[in-house]
Amino acid sequence: MQIVERWIVAALRHRKFFSLAELNRAIRELLNKLNQRPFRKRTGCRASLFQELDRPALGPLPRERFELQQGETARVNIDYHVEIDDHYYSVPYVLTGQDVEVRSTLTTVEIFHRGERVASHARSHQAYRATTINEHRPKSHQQHLAWPPSRLLHWAQSVGPATAQLFKAILESKPHPEMGYRSCLGILRLGQRYSNPRLEAAATRALATGACSYQSVKSMLGRGLDRQPLEAPAPRPPLAHDNLRGAAYFDPSETREHSHSIPREENAC
Repeated sequence: MQIVERWIVAALRHRKFFSLAELNRAIRELLNKLNQRPFRKRTGCRASLFQELDRPALGPLPRERFELQQGETARVNIDYHVEIDDHYYSVPYVLTGQDVEVRSTLTTVEIFHRGERVASHARSHQAYRATTINEHRPKSHQQHLAWPPSRLLHWAQSVGPATAQLFKAILESKPHPEMGYRSCLGILRLGQRYSNPRLEAAATRALATGACSYQSVKSMLGRGLDRQPLEAPAPRPPLAHDNLRGAAYFDPSETREHSHSIPREENAC
């Protein structure tokens, strides 16, 4: 390499090039010329020696281009996902809280635990989104997938408009859909113990009081609060305070009267 570098650089040191392609063509011409130049102390040249020794030992190029791989250690979060470049990739939930080895390329993310690959995902560059394999979820979470939001809302509408509105409020209030599924499925199971009118009454009370959760609805039904009339909130009494001026203070006529009633200070002179 030192001979090639010095010989080509010396030959090109006084030439000017205005593009990289032009420079590469000049280097290629000199490189071919150098490879064809005969050896001084042996027969042949660099090109003939390559055909005799190197070419027979060469193998075919790989079908896929080489990809740079990055490795790092990550800890599995409580939601059985690991964070790589602001994206979340799932692993089997039994690895929650454990350290795993992550090997990522531009196209794939592979996750290993104690030398064994436990997950493989296509690389995603969507920030703060999750790539989840269904088999990595616990059995309870897998059951949630059988009840998508549309099916949950359809069942709630069959009970009544308040129940449907309650389900919608629960789903919209949760940062992760599965958190809302659990509450909605719990209320759905309450429908097996209580009638639709009672469930609708409890949903109405939950919406009125802002207690939009499974535990609140369960407590209302267990204590029979759904059978009690929903009292309207009492109006707040007007505030009485010396610093409150009242509407008369801002009446222009009252303002003029007050201005006339204020004695003018006499000139000290």
